[in-house]
Amino acid sequence: MGYNMENFRKIREEYKEKYKKAEAEADARRRELWQTVDGLRDLDRALSMTATRLLNAVSGKSNESFEKVKADAERLNRERDILLAAYGYPSDYSDPRYECDICHDTGYAGEEICECMKRRLRLAGYESSGIARLMGEQRFDNFSLDYYKANARSYENMTYVFKTILEYANTFETEKAQNLLLLGGTGLGKTHLSTALAKTLIDRGYDVIYTGAIGMIADFEKHRFGNSAGSESGINLDRYYDCDLLIIDDLGSEVSNQFTVSTVYNVLNNRISLGLPTVVSTNLNQKELNDRYWDRITSRILGEFRPLLFSGSDVRKLKLSE
Repeated sequence: MGYNMENFRKIREEYKEKYKKAEAEADARRRELWQTVDGLRDLDRALSMTATRLLNAVSGKSNESFEKVKADAERLNRERDILLAAYGYPSDYSDPRYECDICHDTGYAGEEICECMKRRLRLAGYESSGIARLMGEQRFDNFSLDYYKANARSYENMTYVFKTILEYANTFETEKAQNLLLLGGTGLGKTHLSTALAKTLIDRGYDVIYTGAIGMIADFEKHRFGNSAGSESGINLDRYYDCDLLIIDDLGSEVSNQFTVSTVYNVLNNRISLGLPTVVSTNLNQKELNDRYWDRITSRILGEFRPLLFSGSDVRKLKLSE
């Protein structure tokens, strides 16, 4: 389990810059005070020395007692506050102003990642997953089974599908998770539940890539053939192979040729070989999968993926008629 490493490195650098900026601005305010407030520089020097005095007192390197040094530090701080107030400054004027009071803009609270950095990583995860906009609209808590109630068998089936994917999201572990194959026609909820799955796992700290089959193929084409100017695309294809979960939406919508079929096979086969889970959704049935793809692909999909059949009426059309 781990956040997207590219995002993690970028955000760690952001936090380093935030920390350095807060410290630099505090230093600038401190220099301003030294130029304005008579006697403050000497007072601050004396205060800075108390840290070393405390350390020496604790380690036995000096004859001063810890209590005496602590009392001196408290006295000096009181004098400092009084002096600043006399010049119209608040006592914390030269303190660093961090965005986060818990981690002081380091990104860590003790040895754990701070909640502020986790939020930043989640937001970056939404963006890099490819479906940031949909994640605000399509979640488990707003997936309604009411649209399937017109048919008792569809309602029972979709209740099972919903609970299965929800449990998959809540208990997901990269090394143990199954591959899922979401089958069914358009408008039955495959994209909604795939998006909800991606959001839940990103919120739990997993690196998830959500891509349409067409978008994934386009990345591989750009990487192989370059852009219109003939230069390298700069696209990182490793993300398709090493993310914690890859979700491929609408498999079968891409143009079918030797290159696209080979790309699909290589992605699925590599992830299966590495023991990394994949979720595939498609409007194709088993016969259509067999007709469209090599036997090696269909045997991989049908043999290595747990099928979940979506049934019922087109929910999009039902919503439009409300």
